[in-house]
Order: sequence, then structure tokens, then C-alpha cells
Amino acid sequence: MDLAGKTCLVTGATKGIGRAIAEALAGAGADVVISARTSSDVEQVATDLDYAFLGRVVGITADVSRPEDCSRLVQETADAFGHIDVLVNNAGVGILASIEELSVEDWETQIHTNLRGVFCCSKAAVPHLKSTEGWIINIGSLAGRNPFAGGSGYNASKFGLIGMTEAMMLDLRHSGIRVSMVMPGSVDTRFGGDYPEGGRAWALGAGDVASAVLHILSYPDNAHVSRVEMRPSRPPKK
Repeated sequence: MDLAGKTCLVTGATKGIGRAIAEALAGAGADVVISARTSSDVEQVATDLDYAFLGRVVGITADVSRPEDCSRLVQETADAFGHIDVLVNNAGVGILASIEELSVEDWETQIHTNLRGVFCCSKAAVPHLKSTEGWIINIGSLAGRNPFAGGSGYNASKFGLIGMTEAMMLDLRHSGIRVSMVMPGSVDTRFGGDYPEGGRAWALGAGDVASAVLHILSYPDNAHVSRVEMRPSRPPKK
């Protein structure tokens, strides 16, 4: 793909899936803004990617669980490059515990980051994306369809994200904005904890999810891939 001249904003982009998406977009020539909560990580990753890839990469520190940070992040992105073509809502947290053990604070952290953050970033970006007929791509999870023990907070946020994404798609399609979702299953990152080396070699790679994002962006104006579900082809037998 040739994304030269396009501006892409990726949240949660200093590690794992988010970093892989930022790398793929910059490698295709896009100008990329990466964002995360830790300023030192944002600065280092932005420097590394800006040096390594075709597109220009800048970093903006923001916590998407805070509505005011979402608004500032979008505006600073537009100020940096003049326009926004793609918003990738990737930032997310998972705090896994039974309903008996999950605190209200941990519930709110997941809902505010995984769900409200997507809403606030998207709402702030809509006026910019209308002018470019741009794209919103939300990174969800198969946990949005498949509940599991200990996932009352995480499942709620991801189930909600599916409904919100589909409603956003219907709201915005006639304004020239396409809204899509990528829903990976098990991905070999440190999200959810560390694993023994080689212990999850069967899982998807972060680059596989990044490839799905590029694939979505490759379609012509008259085509819209609204959802991509991904899962490992050969998971361990239970």
C-alpha cells in the first residue's frame, strides 16, 4: 500500500498490537501519531519509528480514559499534520478477576479505557475525518463475543465495543467516514501477563493484526469491510 500523504493516529501504540500497527502504517508511507500514557515510552518509540520508516512519526502522551486527553490528542494530531485520515482506537486494558474480587475501580478502569476512550477519541475525530472521508478502525477482541470466567469487566467493555462500533458505522457512513473493527483472538503479546518463551508460538502475532488493518484500508471507496475476526489457525487442543 501507498499511504503517503495520509495522517494516522494510533492509540496504545508503544507496544504489542498498537506498535505493530504504527510500524505498518509508517512503513506504507503514512505520517503517524502514536500515543500512550507513559511519556518516556512515547518519546522513545516515536524516535525509533521516525528513524526506521518512510512516514514521519511523532508521539503525543495521552490517557484515553480521560475525555479531555482524547480531545487534546486529536487536536494536536491535526495541528501536527494539518488533517487526520485514519484513527485506530487500539488502547486497552484487561484486569481479570471474578465478580467477587473485581473492584469498582478496576471495573471503571476497563470501561473508561476500552469503551469510553474509543467514544471520546472518535467523537473528537469525526469533524476532521469528515473533511478527508477518513476511517475509524477499532481494535476489539473475540472476547466481545465469547465470555470467560474472570472477564466481567473486560467482556463488558468488548461486548459494548461491538455494539458501539456498529452504531457508529451506521451514523457516519453517509458522511463519508467508514468505521471498522478488527477482533483478534489470542495474540502473542504480553497483554494479560508474561508467558514462558515459546509458550504461545501458536498464537497470532501482532503483525497479523497490523496486516488486517492495512487490508481494510486497501479497499476502494465503494467497499467497506466492517468487521474482521481473527483467530489462530492451530490453537492447542483442549
